Amino acid sequence: MKEPSCHNWHVHAVSMPDFMPLKKLGELQGKRLRSVVESAYANVACFRKRMDARKVKPQDIKGIADISLLPFSEKNDLRTTYPFGLFASPMKDVVRLHASSGTTGKPIVVGYTARDMEVWKNVIMRTLAAAGMHRGDILQNAFGYGLFTGGLGLHYGAEALGATVIPISGGNTERQIMLLCDLKVTAICCTPTYFIHLMEHAEKMGVDLKKLPLRVGVFGAEPWTEGMRLFIEKGAGIKAFDIYGLTEIIGPGVAAECERHCGLHVFEDCFYPEIIDPVSGKNLPDGKEGELVLSTLQKEATPMLRYRTHDMTTILPEPCKCGRTLRRIMRIDHRSDDMFIIRGVNVYPSQIEAALLKVEQTFPHYLVILTKANGLDQVEVQVEVTREVFSDRISEMENLRGKISLSIEHVVGLRMNVRLVEPQTIERSQGKAKRVVDRRTMNPGDKL
Repeated sequence: MKEPSCHNWHVHAVSMPDFMPLKKLGELQGKRLRSVVESAYANVACFRKRMDARKVKPQDIKGIADISLLPFSEKNDLRTTYPFGLFASPMKDVVRLHASSGTTGKPIVVGYTARDMEVWKNVIMRTLAAAGMHRGDILQNAFGYGLFTGGLGLHYGAEALGATVIPISGGNTERQIMLLCDLKVTAICCTPTYFIHLMEHAEKMGVDLKKLPLRVGVFGAEPWTEGMRLFIEKGAGIKAFDIYGLTEIIGPGVAAECERHCGLHVFEDCFYPEIIDPVSGKNLPDGKEGELVLSTLQKEATPMLRYRTHDMTTILPEPCKCGRTLRRIMRIDHRSDDMFIIRGVNVYPSQIEAALLKVEQTFPHYLVILTKANGLDQVEVQVEVTREVFSDRISEMENLRGKISLSIEHVVGLRMNVRLVEPQTIERSQGKAKRVVDRRTMNPGDKL
């Protein structure tokens, strides 16, 4: 038997749950929802109190259609019950703890039982298989290891798929490039902004990524646009795949793109998605943009029911041509809480990124600086441009600055001050890129 046939058979076996008949999937979702609600009600005081307030008992949940009877949960629930208040399993059954960075206070802590770890490993296998990875691939895992779920989350699923894993974590960029070359790496996973940093560094070192065996990039942990995907694929000669996950639910492995690149399939046998109006909390039909709400259907240690992610997306109603029966969500490029308002206009950083990528001679490295002058909000967008442009005639730089400003105005609906800066001026991040710096302060003479 030829090797590619072995690869295809293995990937098909891993992905079989993705093609489950819809009726069977619905029955499985209902059964698993009933089980997780019973566990949460019996073992988590916060969930029990809220269900009682709604006069909802576990026996009222007959199937997945009854999920709207349940109350929402929020990230703050994990903070106010820190560290173990939302645990439904005794600590003797918890084999792993992960936590968020805790940049705004104490971190959120989530636990995993041995069965949770198997579920996590399974959805990561399906994530990587959807990106065309298989047994024999060599994966350079440049997501951070430690309390962050990215590194270890991808690690065990990739090994279970049969890939060779290089647990390099983030940072040490020259070493990353060296190993990409020397170990004949075929796949890499990290944040998209960090991979762009690797692309820049490889060029400085005289390394042409297009000539390496590298063919797949699996990117997540931050919003990114379709324009950035095209930038990466053109610059590195690879296929770039978007993945989605969050610590509160399980980590990476909640949803993933297939080879069709038309939305991310939610592994809804494990995580049930809903879309709600972020203001009213009412459910929205498939095809309407709103806030993504997720419920874990198999999580034992820290089950989450109707968790409000604040990520804005749409459930795509039509089936995917890949044949998977799992529903898809649109690429998540903004959150309901990363929006800033300028002169009455709602603005998302992803809109500015999309505008920049429409203009040649710019890099997808930018910083939005918000200030206030004479009671009015001011916006400056700092944009990195190629070294050739920056050292060229002032008139050509002004022409480029004007093009960028018009592109932003066309996409966002506001004219913003644009400042062109030299390459490598804007700080690079090994994790999630910081796009907005808010320096607005209220002066004594300012009106509220």
